[in-house]
Amino acid sequence: MVQQALSPLHAFTAGVVGGVGGVGVLAAFVNPLTACLGAANLVLYAGVYTPMKRTSIANTWLGAVVGAIPPMMGWAAATGTLDPGAVVMGAILYAWQFPHFNSLSWNLRPDYSKAGYRMMSVTDPALNARVSLRHAVTLVPLCWIVPGLDMTTWWFALDSTIVNGYLVYQACRFWRAPGDKTARTLFFGSLVHLPVLLVLLMLHKSEAEDHRIPVTVKEIKARVGHQIGA
Repeated sequence: MVQQALSPLHAFTAGVVGGVGGVGVLAAFVNPLTACLGAANLVLYAGVYTPMKRTSIANTWLGAVVGAIPPMMGWAAATGTLDPGAVVMGAILYAWQFPHFNSLSWNLRPDYSKAGYRMMSVTDPALNARVSLRHAVTLVPLCWIVPGLDMTTWWFALDSTIVNGYLVYQACRFWRAPGDKTARTLFFGSLVHLPVLLVLLMLHKSEAEDHRIPVTVKEIKARVGHQIGA
């Protein structure tokens, strides 16, 4: 749209078709709960979060909710429920997004300001850094809850503390001396942090966790084949 390769009508049509089609696929081939979560996320992102960027720094908190819903959708797709494990997964993604996005937005302050976006890095740089550190620290106890729910062994509590400790260290440096270098280091550190944390979740998965997923690969293939045949 910026280069006028697409008109607003074409972009809107593509968004509606993709959104409705995606929710329809989730409803038909996965389950209604996952489809409802997907639909809610579309509404939050396009209808609330995006317009809020120009009016309030609260958009960052709402955007974190949008980013927290996809892992909950994955949980709902696999189990058909939203139990405490799903909430913890969503909370971890929610907290991670603040050190990730706030450090990214620091070096984009001139662009956000020109566009009229109300971002913490523009309106309150000190708050931007504090919120990054606060949520980086929050990741530590959130990950301790995971083995408490028998999702992983207690080795995850130890390993995740080491990984989260590194993110907290970088967030603390950004908080104490906000600048392009500390922001960039925190941002790239967050890019490494999340996949490492997710790999640790898989490596330390408890045996009980396997029994939470009632849908086997065979059952999924049979369900998809039935839907296509119908």
